[in-house]
Amino acid sequence: MPIVRRRIAAAVTDYSLHEPDVSGTTTEEWDEPRLEDFDTDDLSEVADHFILSASGFPPENFTDLKLPVVEPDGDLNKNALQTAKSGGHGIGAIDDIDGDKQDSSRS
Repeated sequence: MPIVRRRIAAAVTDYSLHEPDVSGTTTEEWDEPRLEDFDTDDLSEVADHFILSASGFPPENFTDLKLPVVEPDGDLNKNALQTAKSGGHGIGAIDDIDGDKQDSSRS
């Protein structure tokens, strides 16, 4: 009986990488923001708090945004940045990201 081998191609999302604008820094306790946490529902403004998007910047949907690092008030949260780089909810937890984007977002 012949052995049949199949190659299974993993789907890789082409994430867009973004460097957010920040107004300051904080080391406050970090909770991942929800859309309701922002004073606007304009996704182009909300997206400035995130590093990655599955649909580009501005994103098509809030759920396309990954790795939030900026508080809704505009301050870069150092705890969020650490989580994005190495935490269980960070870059390593995104299954469908290619290695180059993964490395770029860590730097």
